[in-house]
Amino acid sequence: MTSPRIAAGTRIGHVHLKVASLPRALDFYCGVLGFELMQQMGSSAAFISAGGYHQHIGLNTWESAHGHPPAPGTTGLYHLAILYPTRADLADSLRRLVEAGIPLEGAADHGVSEAPLPPRPRPQRRRTLSRPPAIRVAAQP
Repeated sequence: MTSPRIAAGTRIGHVHLKVASLPRALDFYCGVLGFELMQQMGSSAAFISAGGYHQHIGLNTWESAHGHPPAPGTTGLYHLAILYPTRADLADSLRRLVEAGIPLEGAADHGVSEAPLPPRPRPQRRRTLSRPPAIRVAAQP
């Protein structure tokens, strides 16, 4: 039996993250990475974006205020990828992380994207990515 396939052009529209502290999450996403705060609902939720879209990331404390990361071996979001349009934009985000004193967990070059890995603030892993120019991808072994 063949399962129907999702359309190849399908994209993820936005993601909601449960956070322990909304101010701390906003400090990172807006203060360090540069996302724009679009709307805030008191101290329980905020919606942020890049480029004025209504929301790319929702941050909320509805079930997680003052919470702790899940124990090892539990399910949940493994990582969130932020795809920057150019390598220069990726470099700017890396500069922001360094200036904020946030150490990197590592880095990876996947051939189609490059990813410095900030540490996991609360259990998910966050990647900031840039796609190298097509000619660079074609030139890689």
